[in-house]
Amino acid sequence: MKVQFYDIGSVNEEDLKFVVISAIYKNQWIYVRHKDRKSWEIPGGHREPGELIIETAKRELFEETGCEKVDLVPICDYSMDDSVSMIFGRLYFSKVKEMGRLPISEIGEVKLFDNLPNNLTYLEIQPKLFEKTLTFLEDVCN
Repeated sequence: MKVQFYDIGSVNEEDLKFVVISAIYKNQWIYVRHKDRKSWEIPGGHREPGELIIETAKRELFEETGCEKVDLVPICDYSMDDSVSMIFGRLYFSKVKEMGRLPISEIGEVKLFDNLPNNLTYLEIQPKLFEKTLTFLEDVCN
């Protein structure tokens, strides 16, 4: 799978089909585990019809983690090309201020990690998104 990154605004918002949110709570990374899997994922999901991409990010972060008070900052847009189709998404960063109860959803567990977990669901893309987030944070802090 080929992954490419784009500056925000380079991809038309209507072409963005999903979001991924690299989120930190109490200086640890938030990862989620789907009920049907044993591996970890960065929170995120697909956009619903008529939804603004920022609304998708807020909704997905809440649905998958229970996070209630968040600030979302767009990092970049990206594409995944599996040689059959190319789909676009947006990567966000969030420093979570408050965790609430996990809503009833497909998520079985939310866990905090100091770094990227070893057992990832989407091994071809998640390490790249994590690295992109770290680079973004380094640039913001310098």
